[in-house]
Amino acid sequence: MDSMILLMVYFAMGIALRRSGRLPANAHSVLNSFIIHVSLPALTLVSVHRLSLSTSLLTPVLLTWVTFGVGCAFFWWVGRLLQWRRGTMGALMLTGALASTSIVGLPMIEAHFGRQSLGLGILIGQAGTFLCLSTFGVLVATICAQGKMPSLTVLAKKVFTFTPFLALLLALALMPVSYPVWVEALLDRLGGILVPLAIISAGYQVQLSQTQNRLPELATGIVFKLVLAPLVLGLLYAGLFGARGEVAQIAIFQAAMPSQVAAAIIAMEHDLDPQLAALMAGVSVPLSFLTIPLWRQALDMIA
Repeated sequence: MDSMILLMVYFAMGIALRRSGRLPANAHSVLNSFIIHVSLPALTLVSVHRLSLSTSLLTPVLLTWVTFGVGCAFFWWVGRLLQWRRGTMGALMLTGALASTSIVGLPMIEAHFGRQSLGLGILIGQAGTFLCLSTFGVLVATICAQGKMPSLTVLAKKVFTFTPFLALLLALALMPVSYPVWVEALLDRLGGILVPLAIISAGYQVQLSQTQNRLPELATGIVFKLVLAPLVLGLLYAGLFGARGEVAQIAIFQAAMPSQVAAAIIAMEHDLDPQLAALMAGVSVPLSFLTIPLWRQALDMIA
């Protein structure tokens, strides 16, 4: 409970900073860049290094990709039915089917499962959500924006220049090696500031005044992201495969996170309904503070 109160305080601080006008309008971009290129790689290097790998982790990673495919099919079908623009469908495919497994997911895992479970959350998030975004996400964004397939060279460049993914590969390679004490302490400190920076950044991006004319699309995206996506993954993983325990719980818990900030950024870079992409990232976060505790209680059934 104390951790949840801290998260809400951080979020309120972000909103207050935005309204104070004391920081530039794009201050959240600086915070997000620091998180993506410094804090998250540091946390990945130290947390994954401490993780015990097993083949049981392959299924939740692969099901993250399946959930993205289900989301793309869902938003394409709804978009065709309601005659939405291709850019709107693309924005929802990215922000509605990909979860914020790092910026929001890691703080939530720490709050609900404990810091010792962060390595598992990082591995599922990096090999699942982030790798999916870097490959199929970029593919979907390019097709929706330009109507053509990107080259394999472009996809490879996106994947192998993505700092957190490189940190994941390095952490896996260094698993047999013991870090020097000072290196581990440095990584712990840099990774430890991810939680406050991430939630403050999310609060800073909230602008509810822009929701007036986008309620149908926004509501569709948020309902899928916060309710249907974790339900689909839960039915597949716990229902179809009969999975139980912490691995299954954290995999479904990660799917219940709000829209991924990086996915919203990619949508905006490809001019896929930038307003809707930003709203999905900003509005889904505070709403997730209500839905995530409910999912946590429901996950006790597969303990």
